[in-house]
Amino acid sequence: MLDAVLSFLQSQWTSGVEIIILAAVIYYIYLYLRGTHGARILIGLALVFLTLTLVSQLLNLEVIGWLLRSISVFLAIALVVIFQPELRRALTELGSHRFFTTGVEEKETIEVITDAVFELSSKGFGALIAIERDLSLKAIVETGVALDAKFSKELALTVFHPKTVLHDGGMVVAGDRIVAAACIFPLTQREDLDRDLGLRHRAGLGLGEESDAVSLIVSEETGQVSICHRGVIERNLGVEKFRERLNQLLFHEQYENNPPQQLAGQAREPDPGVRPVVSHQAERRQDTPAV
Repeated sequence: MLDAVLSFLQSQWTSGVEIIILAAVIYYIYLYLRGTHGARILIGLALVFLTLTLVSQLLNLEVIGWLLRSISVFLAIALVVIFQPELRRALTELGSHRFFTTGVEEKETIEVITDAVFELSSKGFGALIAIERDLSLKAIVETGVALDAKFSKELALTVFHPKTVLHDGGMVVAGDRIVAAACIFPLTQREDLDRDLGLRHRAGLGLGEESDAVSLIVSEETGQVSICHRGVIERNLGVEKFRERLNQLLFHEQYENNPPQQLAGQAREPDPGVRPVVSHQAERRQDTPAV
């Protein structure tokens, strides 16, 4: 009996490997497409196609079977069109060079960015900042206003002040320089996100789905600081946690081997010692003298 089992495994082991590979591919495709705009379309088409195929075989419906075989090629082309954004994202990630270091070459820049982000938070200024990594953000830069200035807290506060022209849109940072401001970021089409996520958060997620950039978001309503990267959002970060995650993401420290957990919709408690965030509007109301 044992010899028969061993003989069967030796002759059929390649089939087992093929099954494992196909199962892994299907599983990761499911994880990749879950929550996307075309996922429901794919599920609907697959159910209709499998149902008609099963019925045609059980009832020996030759005409329907011939039609299904004939339209299978057109169905494949339709799937390519439907999932064009997801395919573009996958090919972009495949062609990215993750073995090289990020464009932010000096860690001192992270300290400046951290100070600027939490100063924006304390003043209640909404902000969206994209830090370029391996993939170029030239297409995003062309949608905004070119600046080409060294990043500083004062300049970031000026750009994102609610009364300035450039406060709407996102800022693109490459290395230690601000490349452009008032840029238009692509919005994510995911359907599994919380309804309380605003356009800044959705734009940060959308940019992360199409590039390897790291997006920093400051909520204008709550002052919460978030980080978006590779389609993942980490919300309500304190100063120390923000600095730690930014170092990990930009300098690939324990990041590629340990990808972050999907945290969309999950808020984190801020670090101890962080001063409470007060909106800019609330500050102005408190500073207004009584009449």
